[in-house]
Amino acid sequence: MPEPNGKLAKDPEGLAADLERTHRALGPAVDAWVRSDPGRTGPPDAVVHLALRQQRLYRVLAGDSGLERRTIARLSGAVAGQTRDNVTAVAKLRELAKPEDDLGKFRTREPPRAGVLLKHFKDAGKRFGIDWRVLAAIMLVETKYGRVKSPSWAGAQGPMQFLPATWRQFGMGGDIHDPRDAVMGAANYLESSGAPDDYRRALHAYNPTPLYVEAVQRHARRMRKDPRAFYAYYNWQVFVVTTRGDVRITGPGARR
Repeated sequence: MPEPNGKLAKDPEGLAADLERTHRALGPAVDAWVRSDPGRTGPPDAVVHLALRQQRLYRVLAGDSGLERRTIARLSGAVAGQTRDNVTAVAKLRELAKPEDDLGKFRTREPPRAGVLLKHFKDAGKRFGIDWRVLAAIMLVETKYGRVKSPSWAGAQGPMQFLPATWRQFGMGGDIHDPRDAVMGAANYLESSGAPDDYRRALHAYNPTPLYVEAVQRHARRMRKDPRAFYAYYNWQVFVVTTRGDVRITGPGARR
């Protein structure tokens, strides 16, 4: 099991080998967890540590496009596609991030059970005709499945990060901080904004920047290609971009 803050390779050969090794181990670990009912049980340590390792590797590549290209060229087909989508998504979101050195501004908590969240996504998707993976990708991008509980710099709140005025219009009288209500509100908003016919337009209404739209769509695509991706994403941790570099504030071995 990889150490949460263990050193990562700096060369494409080493990074590619680590990505392949992590991919081979993470899939069976997720399968074992799913068989044990993720609606009732939290993730095993193996899934937590392997998903974090994968996330850290993607973040390294997202910061160096040349290193990314050389690393992906050394990966097998399935791992190459997975890596390309995830690194692109992470890189897009990093472009949006505003460096913040006051880590005390960020309040975090443990997320709801993965199986519980999955039911919320699927129920909302069925009710409003929205791909549940898009809803799951939004919550991943916005709050890492509810780990971030503090409002955004713009005042957005809750696990799906709604502005209060938008919530009053689309939240259907629910609680902006309740995961199920928030997911239902997001599905309602997307459907009212053009989904499922035009997800790009709907996502642009949710957050009006092409960088955000691309990141959400890349993550949703990975979940469509491999259902295990949701469970890996569920274990991604919160990183804060500071003027000194990335700082991880949740998960094993987190630093504040």
